[in-house]
Parts: sequence; C-alpha cells; structure tokens
Amino acid sequence: MKVLANDGISKSGIKALEKGGFEVITTKVAQEQVASYINTNDVKVLLVRSATKVRKDIIDACPGLKIIGRGGVGMDNIDVDYARQQGIHVINTPASSSESVAELVFAHLFSGVRFLHDSNRNMPLEGDTRFNELKKAYGGGAELRGKTLGVIGFGRIGQAVAKMALGLGMKVIAADKYVDNAVIKVDFYNGQFINVDIKTEPMEEVLKHSDFITLHVPAQDGYVISREEIDLMKDNAGIVNAARGGVVDEVALVEALDSGKLRFAGLDVFENEPTPAMKVLMNSKISLTPHIGAATDEAQDRIGTELAEQIISLLKNE
Repeated sequence: MKVLANDGISKSGIKALEKGGFEVITTKVAQEQVASYINTNDVKVLLVRSATKVRKDIIDACPGLKIIGRGGVGMDNIDVDYARQQGIHVINTPASSSESVAELVFAHLFSGVRFLHDSNRNMPLEGDTRFNELKKAYGGGAELRGKTLGVIGFGRIGQAVAKMALGLGMKVIAADKYVDNAVIKVDFYNGQFINVDIKTEPMEEVLKHSDFITLHVPAQDGYVISREEIDLMKDNAGIVNAARGGVVDEVALVEALDSGKLRFAGLDVFENEPTPAMKVLMNSKISLTPHIGAATDEAQDRIGTELAEQIISLLKNE
C-alpha cells in the first residue's frame, strides 16, 4: 500500500511505515498534479503539512484515497468534514509539535525584550563603527521573569507555553472559549515537579493585564487581535503570533508599533504567506521567522512516527 508524503516526512516516520508494510513516496508533486499522481500510482494515503491543499476537487477525483494525514495541528488546508463524509479518515498530530512551537514563542519573547532581532540586523553593518551608539540604542531591555504572560488559546500548545513561562518565573493568565481550566505540570530535575492550576478568563481581562500576549488559536474568519483589542492592551506590551496568519490585523499591529503603543511583536505566521507585507518585514520592532514553529528535528520525528502509528492502526486489517 502506497503513502505519498507530499510535503515530506521524517526518516523515523518512513522507517515506521515501511516496517508496517507501506511503500513511502516522498516525491514532491505540484498542487495541480496531486490528484492525477494519486490515481496513476494507486496511492491510498496522502500526507501533507501546510503547503499542499486537499480540497473537494482532489477528494472527488481520488475515490481510492483512504487516509489524509496532516503533519501538525491545524487542518485548515484540508476540507476535513467533506473528506470524512466521503469515508476518508483525516488524521493529524496535535501533540507532536507543542514544545517546539512553545520554544519558538520564547525565542521571539527574548528577542523582543532584548532587541536581538534588530541588533542582529545592525551589528554586522555598523558594529565596528558605531559600537557605543548601538550599545546605548539596545540598552534598556527588560526581563521576562516576574512579568505576566497572557495566553490566548489554551490548548496543547498554549499549555506548553504556559509551562515554560511558569518555569521561567512568569505569571500566566489565559483565555479560551472551550477550556475552563488546566493543570500545568512544571517538571524539574530528579523527578521533582509542581502542578499549577490555571483558570481561564475573558479575553478582555487577559489583554488588559498582560505584559506580553501570545496567540495559539486556529484559523479564524476574522481577526482575533485588531485595533479594538490592541487598544485594550497595556502600553508597551509585546505580542507574539506563532499560530496562524490572519488572526492578527497586521495593519493595526504596525500602527501600534510605530506609535509606541506596543513595544515589539514576534511573528512566525503572516496574513499574506508566502509573500508577507513589506511594511511588516521591514519594521525594526518585529522579530521575524518564516513559519517554522514545528520545524525542529525532534518535532518532525514525533510527527512522522505518530502519523505512522495512526496509519498502521487504521489500515492494519485491510
């Protein structure tokens, strides 16, 4: 039985699938040729990340398809309900990348409070001629310890972020329409740990009382953070979006940064991927990464093996 991993899969995932009796194809097929390739090669399982879109046209054109798998959490690039109506299994790996995304959030937070993103732009250009001026410009940083982190979206990734924040000595508050509370286990060495019970609050309260906001919500029809929400935030606050492009109004964000309302932003996702707005890319108060939240070797290994386990479990009797 053939598996097309059109957006790639880890070596550990390939090994697990091959051990389970599957043939894994890692050829990158162009979006417009996916359906034809699946039918020509009798592919039963299609695995994607965020690049390949699996819409109604592909689902209708590929009656032999048994499983569509998404390596990661969000499945907004798949017509999930329609696929399931056609009897196709749709799977993802919601737990595999949580820690990797959470660590990237803190990379942006540390970068923002210590101006690392801008310093790394300017030191190679002017570090040898304007060292003292740059030293002064990038002074006045802040510590994360003791500050309040507001987590909007308190699922697996939001809770992983909370765990790291608590370990760092931050206060954590959270908002989520579907989660009332969560017990966050903060592990230390030698088996020691503490449990912290966090009850979610209305988003307005989280915005008002947080020094930093981080978003962990699925794709939305509208903005989660627009001018109205930014107005509720503390002056000089920071914001990180490593969730989905389009949940933050980037025009309002740039205005807030330019006016001094917000201290900095960290963006891993953008409204206009893969061609982010130039005003966003050139803003000196924005720390930037190109949608790499789950792009660690460890996360990709977990994603590959988790997908393999699910596929083998679903198709072992066929």
